[in-house]
Amino acid sequence: MKIPHYSLTALLLLGLLLGAAPRARAQRTQIKGFADAVTYYQNGKVNFGLGEQDLFITSEITERLSFLGETVFKYSPESPTDFNISVERIILKYNYFGNHSVLLGKHHTPLNYWNDTYHHGRVFFPTIDRPLLFAQGIIPLHTTGVSLQGQNLGRLRFGYDVMVGNGIGSGDVVDNNPFKSTTLAVHVKPTDGLRLGASFYHDAISKGSTAHNHLGGVMPVALTRINQDIMTASISYNDSIFTKKFELLAESSMVSNRSDSLGLQRAVATYVYAGLRLTEKFIPYIRLDDIRFANQEVYFMPNRTQSFVGGLRYELSYLAVLKLEYQRANSPLYPTTDKVTFQIAVGF
Repeated sequence: MKIPHYSLTALLLLGLLLGAAPRARAQRTQIKGFADAVTYYQNGKVNFGLGEQDLFITSEITERLSFLGETVFKYSPESPTDFNISVERIILKYNYFGNHSVLLGKHHTPLNYWNDTYHHGRVFFPTIDRPLLFAQGIIPLHTTGVSLQGQNLGRLRFGYDVMVGNGIGSGDVVDNNPFKSTTLAVHVKPTDGLRLGASFYHDAISKGSTAHNHLGGVMPVALTRINQDIMTASISYNDSIFTKKFELLAESSMVSNRSDSLGLQRAVATYVYAGLRLTEKFIPYIRLDDIRFANQEVYFMPNRTQSFVGGLRYELSYLAVLKLEYQRANSPLYPTTDKVTFQIAVGF
């Protein structure tokens, strides 16, 4: 069939118009990574070790929809290759209005400033390791669920997180009971460098549940149903914007565990960090940790611990940091330990 010349002309013009039409904005994806290596002296010998290698991915899918993924490769003696892969975060975020968003996926539970800010990029940690509040499993580090979030609202730069998700002892794809964990966190930033925060967490832990959020060591198992509430207060101050001098970070969490057999038992975990920026790159610092348990604790291993950390941080650049640190820890279940650690942490 012969096509009329005017039809060919129309098709040609349509093709030119489509070719000249503005294209949709290209998807922007960034892949970054963080890694660290350590040398430490303990119990009369020098050891060399690897920390975590963190793969961090962000992508702007549309103007309102974005993706965040974080996967960590870390040493594990139980693995046949000596290393495990851990999916730490998978989050889809939809900005539905202004600075308000809804997030779905696996999150770092927004209970604490440290847990919600530093994540796994140890180049940004003010110290080599996390405070004992997190390392000993007092806090549920991850929650898989849905949350509403607001940031930098009003003159006080108010922020909030409201989350519902799978509870303690549950996995990333299914909850182990019909109860859901709930988290409510709020904060304000009244001046540059200052952040004040408070949060509340509630969960019902079923009998037989294992705390998968704990890091290493013996993971506690609930011998009966436990209702758990966690209240946290935090203050963060960093005046490096103006004087490049003082850093302060303090958080305290009170955990209330209630069971039918032993009633209400409380644990309190606190840390205080302070650093003094002597030069643009050189920061000496200290950190104090204190964890206390009730005598008849129904869920945690009642390992009351105090720790002192003193160190020096040298910032080669924003993404390359050296740290030299001394730690002394004391607890009734383990002998007093002294440890000296050198770390180099980088981002790439």
